[in-house]
Amino acid sequence: MRRAAPATISARLVDRSAIEAHANGEIVARFDGYSVGVGVFGAGAADCLRELRTGLPLGSLASDGRKIDKEIDLLVRRLAGLGLLEYRLAHSRNGADLVVIEPQVPDYWPQTPQLENADTLVLSRFAYMRRRGNEMVLESPRAGALFKICDPQLATLIATLSTPQQIKQLRRQDGFPGLAFLALLADCQIVLKVNVAGESGLRPAEGDHDLVLWDFHDLLFHTRSTGGRHANPMGGVYPHAGVISPLPAVRPRWPGKKIDLRKFSAARPEAISPVAKLLRERHSTRSFDDQRPITLPELSRFLDSTVRVLSRSNSKLDLDDGGLTVRPYPSAGASYELELYLAVNMCEGLPRGFYHYDAGADVLVPIGVSANDLETLLAGAKYAMGTPAAPQILITIAARFGRISWKYSSIAYALILKDVGVLTQTFYLAATDMGLGGCAIGIVNIDLFAKMTGIEFHVEGPVGQFAIGRTMKSGASD
Repeated sequence: MRRAAPATISARLVDRSAIEAHANGEIVARFDGYSVGVGVFGAGAADCLRELRTGLPLGSLASDGRKIDKEIDLLVRRLAGLGLLEYRLAHSRNGADLVVIEPQVPDYWPQTPQLENADTLVLSRFAYMRRRGNEMVLESPRAGALFKICDPQLATLIATLSTPQQIKQLRRQDGFPGLAFLALLADCQIVLKVNVAGESGLRPAEGDHDLVLWDFHDLLFHTRSTGGRHANPMGGVYPHAGVISPLPAVRPRWPGKKIDLRKFSAARPEAISPVAKLLRERHSTRSFDDQRPITLPELSRFLDSTVRVLSRSNSKLDLDDGGLTVRPYPSAGASYELELYLAVNMCEGLPRGFYHYDAGADVLVPIGVSANDLETLLAGAKYAMGTPAAPQILITIAARFGRISWKYSSIAYALILKDVGVLTQTFYLAATDMGLGGCAIGIVNIDLFAKMTGIEFHVEGPVGQFAIGRTMKSGASD
């Protein structure tokens, strides 16, 4: 049987992008209505743009010390950092694609770790294939890229890996694509190398003990409903505008005889309780008075009234040997898995920086982060709120996932999001009571948080944000 040539990996521009090379050597990228200068390069680097439209082999980027090679490598990597490249795996430059690799994180770059014939591979329990339009894609919440499967025979190979397979066995299959494909999957943790004889089970064989605690659907939900680990549109982009009419703000009434409650609630307006008054006054504040920033004593009072540990218990109720605490807001199973990280932009009496709030000791602990990462975090909040200035303090609500998933199955992540909801309402009420402004923010970047804290995204990661500061009298609210 004649074997196909080894498959090679090439970089090419995504369809939504356009690249222009100006006479002065400046290269400009245009995408999604934006223009970004990539840099000034020599003629040789600009010439490679033609190859990038069909596919520039990554092997050709290996620098031998020549200036032109270094320039081309720099150009390609800058385009990759902007999300303007995808990668094709094919047996020849003009041959059909076997796979198209679409990066999901900004720093993805195809890697092919060494694989041997005796290695045993198995599909990750977090990997899945699905139909996307008229395409079949393979992805995983742990992967930095997704794979568009262009050759149907590859789907058969992937299905075979549901049970551990030695590479020498896979090589005997008709249409075996070559080791590069398997190495790319291994690099993205879509397939794993396992020692079948020495493993007690495939679940504990994948990753650390923190990953063992995750169910498939929970990790997928976490990574696809937050920013940082996928390239899908996010937020209020109105994807169905003009296609489906929006639902009415108030549900149409059910048929039947109605019982009018207004005559009861309006009977004694003076009897409205302080809690009811707070609930009615609660609103989102997006603009803050930076001439009069929030003060450290106010921040202290806010945290004390919302999240501080009030008491502890060493009871082993429900086998919970982690102990229990009592705090001002409710939490599923009294787990209290949520942690607060404060990005302080301006606060009278507290230096600008990034802090963790220790709810047990009622103290703030500074965390050393780069100025650029702090600015990126604050800028993301500013963009999400649609305001010209960053909030005075941005609270990132993070979850210690194992605190919930150690006990609860199938509903762990859902419980975490419910806890985020009740904590957010607690924040709103406390801010309103203190005359401060607050605003919940729905988009968080889990990879940025991991970079700033050094904690793996599946161990402890952001699940919500809340901006707080001094209210402007004319501040936008809802």
